[in-house]
Order: sequence, then structure tokens, then C-alpha cells
Amino acid sequence: MNPLLKVSKLSMDFGGLRALDSLDLEIREGEVLAVIGPNGAGKTTLFNCITGIYEPSGGDIYISNAGGGMERINGLLPNIITKKGIARTFQNIRLFPNMTVLENVMIGRHCRTHSRIIGAIFRGRSTVQEEKEVVRKSREILEQIGLSEYVNEFAKNLPYGAQRRLEIARALATEPFILMLDEPAAGMNPQETRELDDLIRGICDRENISILLIEHDMKLVMSISDRIVVMDYGKKIAEGAPDEVRNDPVVIKAYLGEEFAA
Repeated sequence: MNPLLKVSKLSMDFGGLRALDSLDLEIREGEVLAVIGPNGAGKTTLFNCITGIYEPSGGDIYISNAGGGMERINGLLPNIITKKGIARTFQNIRLFPNMTVLENVMIGRHCRTHSRIIGAIFRGRSTVQEEKEVVRKSREILEQIGLSEYVNEFAKNLPYGAQRRLEIARALATEPFILMLDEPAAGMNPQETRELDDLIRGICDRENISILLIEHDMKLVMSISDRIVVMDYGKKIAEGAPDEVRNDPVVIKAYLGEEFAA
């Protein structure tokens, strides 16, 4: 089976600093792949390269296309990559605080709509019907994510954990086949983290969306990941199932510490 996403020999330089160094990585259909490592390891730089925020200095990024082949996406704009089926969240919450929860999710639907300026002005039947479908789908996503009670609330008034979930809902509104989550549990309390655990696993299993995850909460990582890639100084130093990574002496020394060893 071909991977849905393949990163080959990926490098990223910032002046004299090499943030990514010949990194190889792939994500398969229906799996949760976690990328872990110390601060400065290059994890978010990897995400930024995949999603078009940075253009890599070297190497290739391929994604599966509708024809079943792989297409290179280096250098494509972020909105084009989103339309091709890769969505993400960010370390720092990036909601529209003075818009409602529903409106935030509706914005995520923009890449799947067809109406243009003329349609918005003259309000033809197809435009009106499409707007109704956007609202229906957005409400459906909020129900799935557990945010339907907040549908008309301003995003800025949501509890912190709910704001994190709203970011995931907005990303899901783009209809991705790969969802990239950058530290989704950051700042969450234990109860919110447990709920997030169930949510991520449910998205993968129920919606058949593959998850690429950066996270420092090792209990969350070990409980939901099918595979883990460990990075340090821009390089991959280990890869495997959670139990393999947990007991890898190189990983223990570089990042996990003895308390995570079985």
C-alpha cells in the first residue's frame, strides 16, 4: 500500500542553521503517527514545510492523489495544499475570536465551496443552496466534536479546551484525509486531555482520517499512536511502535528519560 504522505530527504535551512536534516517520514492510511522530540528538534518546521508555509531547502514531499499515485507538493501555497486534503492546527490557538463557533467552522468550508463574488451579489439558487449546505455540514461537525452547545457563542468566550476542539473542528471542515495536530493538548487539564485522547482516536477510526501529531504529553502519545517518529536536531533518531520507542536507549537518553522506560 502506498503511503498517503511521504517525506524524502527533507532539509530546511535558516541561514547557517539546519532545522531539518535529510528527514524521511511517511504516514499510512488510518493511522495515528506521532512526531516527538525536544524543543528545537524541528517538529514544527516539518509541519510548516508539509503545509506550504516554508518551501524546503532540499528533499521532496509527496501526497496521494485522486488517481492513486503520488504527487510532489513542494512549493505549493498553503491554501492549495489544504484543498488537496491536508489540514492542520497550530501550537497557538488561531481562531477568529469575535466570530461565533459556527462561523469559525463555516470558514473552514470555504475551500470546498464553488460560489464566487457574482453569486454572492446576485444570490442565485445554487449559491443559497450551497450556503445552507455549509451551515448543515458545519453544525454536523460541531455535533461530532462535542461543541454543539456553543454553536452561537463567540469563540473568545469558550473554555480553553473547547477552543482547542474548535480548531480541530475547523480543520475537519476542509474535508482532509490527513489531519496534522501541533501540540493539541498544550495547556489542557487532565480531564480535557482524556477527552482529547478519545476525540483524536475517534476521528481516525470513525472518519478514516490519518493523524500526524506533535505532542509533548507522553501519556497521550503512548496511548493513541500507532507509530512514533523521534526527532533530535532536525534528524530522525528512532521510529517504531510505542513500546519500541519507549524502550529505545537512544530515545530515553535524548528525550524521554528513565521514567518512561518499561
